[in-house]
Amino acid sequence: MSANLKYLSLGILVFQTTSLVLTMRYSRTLKEEGPRYLSSTAVVVAELLKIMACILLVYKDSKCSLRALNRTLHDEILNKPMETLKLAIPSGIYTLQNNLLYVALSNLDAATYQVTYQLKILTTALFSVSMLSKKLGVYQWLSLVILMTGVAFVQWPSDSQELDSKELSAGSQFVGLMAVLTACFSSGFAGVYFEKILKETKQSVWIRNIQLGFFGSIFGLMGVYIYDGELVSKNGFFQGYNRMTWIVVVLQALGGLVIAAVIKYADNILKGFATSLSIILSTLISYFWLQDFVPTSVFFLGAILVIAATFLYGYDPKPAGNPTKA
Repeated sequence: MSANLKYLSLGILVFQTTSLVLTMRYSRTLKEEGPRYLSSTAVVVAELLKIMACILLVYKDSKCSLRALNRTLHDEILNKPMETLKLAIPSGIYTLQNNLLYVALSNLDAATYQVTYQLKILTTALFSVSMLSKKLGVYQWLSLVILMTGVAFVQWPSDSQELDSKELSAGSQFVGLMAVLTACFSSGFAGVYFEKILKETKQSVWIRNIQLGFFGSIFGLMGVYIYDGELVSKNGFFQGYNRMTWIVVVLQALGGLVIAAVIKYADNILKGFATSLSIILSTLISYFWLQDFVPTSVFFLGAILVIAATFLYGYDPKPAGNPTKA
């Protein structure tokens, strides 16, 4: 059952990540009259939706009793302030990470950003080994190397992208590179830290997500005030919101729940593989549906390497003729 939940959650994560990338790209490039929606406010709304969804799930687990729901929230959150405060650390790091990614994308072209940001898979593996004492076999380490090579091939910049990147100053490229590298380490640490909390305590994953969403909303509102305070005061918090914006927000909120399930039933490294597969799927859909990408032979080579690495990571060789321990 746990194996089925693991691969089901990974499959949903691939679907959710791919859908989010495509809808977010479409919503940010859609030309409409009036101001465009603010990404900082969308992050906050997604956190609030995630909290609401988790409360509903806790309500369901409480046999649809409001009294039991209130008692659970009171006992698990209010009566355990130190346990709740632990989630402030990954929430703060995730907020920092999102800000760093904006800096990275402002100073690096998309291809260079995508390739470099996949280093978070490697940093996650290293933090998993150091913080969770996770043992990785030879095949798993080899699969990580193959994965990195494959993703690099998939996101290899075209000639036009290389020309565009030369127009960027060396200083801005250095700032972008430092931002994305820091984001990789923060992503790996925060993800493994959250996984450690989930697997070392008896609190449900939904309670933990309520706590995470609470701090995430606070840090997100701070970001809205710092970066977009003037725009919000001028045009309102929900400026530029339309149907596509709400689809993006809902998919983003769903992503937090799916990732929590992946961490609960699988681990962060497998989450990284699912994200890499979603990049390939997004690129294919961009070619066949959006028709704004032309794949090359290098892309197909990278796709084969990533798929092979995915299967290799899950390969568990059994020694032949080894008797079972009593």
